[in-house]
Amino acid sequence: MRHGIVLFTSDRGITPAAAARAAEAAGFDAFHVPEHTHIPVKREAPHPRTGDSSLPDDRYLRTLDPWVALATAASVTTRIRLATAVALPVESDPITLAKTIASLDHLSAGRVTLGVGFGWNVDELADHGVPGHKRRTVLREYLEAMRALWTDDEASYAGEFVSFGASWAWPKPAQARIPVIVGAGGTEKTFRWIAKSADGWLTTPGDTDIEDKARRLREIWREEGRAGEPEISALGVRPDPENLAKLEAAGVTETIFGLPDRSPDEVEAWLQRLAGKLGLTAGSR
Repeated sequence: MRHGIVLFTSDRGITPAAAARAAEAAGFDAFHVPEHTHIPVKREAPHPRTGDSSLPDDRYLRTLDPWVALATAASVTTRIRLATAVALPVESDPITLAKTIASLDHLSAGRVTLGVGFGWNVDELADHGVPGHKRRTVLREYLEAMRALWTDDEASYAGEFVSFGASWAWPKPAQARIPVIVGAGGTEKTFRWIAKSADGWLTTPGDTDIEDKARRLREIWREEGRAGEPEISALGVRPDPENLAKLEAAGVTETIFGLPDRSPDEVEAWLQRLAGKLGLTAGSR
């Protein structure tokens, strides 16, 4: 089971480059960042954790662009995977975003993992012209269109929300397939969507009974005719050995721990303590 960290990026505190470099040095496998283009002041969408329009963290208002953040991390690391937890692809132009992600994967020698969300903040989506009741359809089309641009010499796509004729687009990603992990509540609907359109599941803070849900995801995965096993990333779990052993036995492939919003020195010390609890060896993974 791999271990990663997520930095809720903002315009204060430790930079993504410094956090990724420290995480790699401590032996972590992946470095994740989130995405919000903006937060409408007036909105109807409740936050999943608070249940109303209040936000649990002011960094929602201050989030850095994830691809710029990961590019800076790529420039100072060599091994750690560069991931989003989660990005909101439907808030970007899919052709431009495909180029950005392919360029990052090419320049980082194949280290990108694309964690995506459907978008809890439908008011944010609306400002990008995405109808909330169609957000899953839009995301599916975006992923299909981007995969065409990443793999086909002459790529084209025709859908309800994305459409373009035969086109050339290089560079192609270094990876044959960029992994796509969906961060959403562990429901039957979500698992069906993942089995048809993605490569794995990222749990949410509200998910309980991860073992049972992981079992159900694997069942659906097989029902949909997918080979192998889905990736399962558990967010915000306890780092004690008993809990980690249970998760690994349940098929969890990665744990993700959130970095505290503290000074760079404090964050680096926190990473070292967590690495010790997880039994990581500096620079060896």
